[in-house]
Amino acid sequence: MTPTPVGMRCPECSAQKTRVVRNPSGAPQSGFMGSPATYVLIAINVVAYLIEIASGGGGFTTGSANSVTVDFGLFGPLVAEGEWYRIITAGFLHVNLIHIGFNMFLLFMLGRLIEPSLGTPRFLLVYFVSLIAGSLGALILDPNALTIGASGAVFGLFGASFLLARERGMNALAGELGLLIVINLVFTFASSRNISVGGHLGGLAGGAICAALIIAGARGMLGPNHRVVEYVGLVAVGVAAFVGCIAVA
Repeated sequence: MTPTPVGMRCPECSAQKTRVVRNPSGAPQSGFMGSPATYVLIAINVVAYLIEIASGGGGFTTGSANSVTVDFGLFGPLVAEGEWYRIITAGFLHVNLIHIGFNMFLLFMLGRLIEPSLGTPRFLLVYFVSLIAGSLGALILDPNALTIGASGAVFGLFGASFLLARERGMNALAGELGLLIVINLVFTFASSRNISVGGHLGGLAGGAICAALIIAGARGMLGPNHRVVEYVGLVAVGVAAFVGCIAVA
């Protein structure tokens, strides 16, 4: 398989002179049309960051506790009191430019790689399941810490991309992704004071579980209606992670 701007293609398809397209009436979609959810998610994160700055917290400075972060960041005691929205909203907030810049760069690269291949609905499910699983991991390891960032969702995309690349015979790409995962995990543990270890590990596990469901469907292990079973399974994993967040908060 070969990564292209329009998804993952087999070597034979890549060598063909006739284009293989996702939409039969036009050329292969790339850019926004090829990965719309990726661009929208990045835009939402950027807007949320600008709102943080406007709230007076000085979001450019590491460790700033602006009102938006305090009101919407992940914090176990408040989740336990019913502020369940924090499980998701925390994944769209960032501390500083380096924080959001790094996460959005990875989201841009990984999203453009796998969204055209999975399709936008499944890509979004993988993203949000990973985000929620990241929140679960953060709450399990340190429920009393105020946690924010899209890292859990991004680690989920890392895990899903790695497994999907291996499944589709893209060994070189899988090797690169695996190395990046290891490097990021080493950095996570080395800098655990300022990084949510649980968030990263939880997101990685969530993305891997999502990829396992998708791979099982592709192998015909989920029956003739495998796509429906995939969607139900992905939603179920997300719901289970969400309930788990509330239970451990």
